[in-house]
Amino acid sequence: MEESSTSFSIKSWNEDDRPREKLLLKGKSALSDAELIAILIGSGNREESAVDLSRRVLSSVENNLNELGRLSISELVKFKGIGEAKSISIIAALELGKRRRSEEALIRNKITSSVSVFELLQPTIGDLPHEEFWAVYLNNSNKVLHSQQLSKGGITGTVVDVRLTMKTAIELGAVGIILAHNHPSGALKPSQADIKLTKKFKLAGDSLDIKVLDHLIITENAYFSFADEQLL
Repeated sequence: MEESSTSFSIKSWNEDDRPREKLLLKGKSALSDAELIAILIGSGNREESAVDLSRRVLSSVENNLNELGRLSISELVKFKGIGEAKSISIIAALELGKRRRSEEALIRNKITSSVSVFELLQPTIGDLPHEEFWAVYLNNSNKVLHSQQLSKGGITGTVVDVRLTMKTAIELGAVGIILAHNHPSGALKPSQADIKLTKKFKLAGDSLDIKVLDHLIITENAYFSFADEQLL
């Protein structure tokens, strides 16, 4: 009697197909990061299986998926066996992961602490190579009405229009605003410019009865909260 294909040992499969079979038999959580990436790229090169190639790519970024997500197509194609199409698959998959995390934070939708803001915005700005300034607009139940990029600039800083920010808050009917920007350097200490801009927003908000609830500095793995540090 012939043995069914589903009972074949994974070892009997072509090496590049083994991660797919493992996912079918054991589920997605059983796969390592390298095996998941191997499914994306499909095949390796003459010297390496897809899994071995994926391990080498991950090793180049110290097995950090956030760092992998920062690699450009031109950086990925330097690995033998990874062309433009495979590079695009990797970049697209990691971008979807970031967006999923951001959407999950929006589903919860209520800002209860500085951690809530970090979870909402870190996937968007936490690992950018340039600085961006964002505002999160809240209603009187601290639910998110809208989040918006206010400015985008170089690593040295950004320019933010306080008047336009408050105009948007009025149009949305927001009663609270949370400010946030990233520090590509990874430094969490606010600069004098950060402190000055926060005071400017607070003064404008007070005159319009729109409360500036917090200002976060966000990096890849951590954040600084003006409210938590009692700087508001």
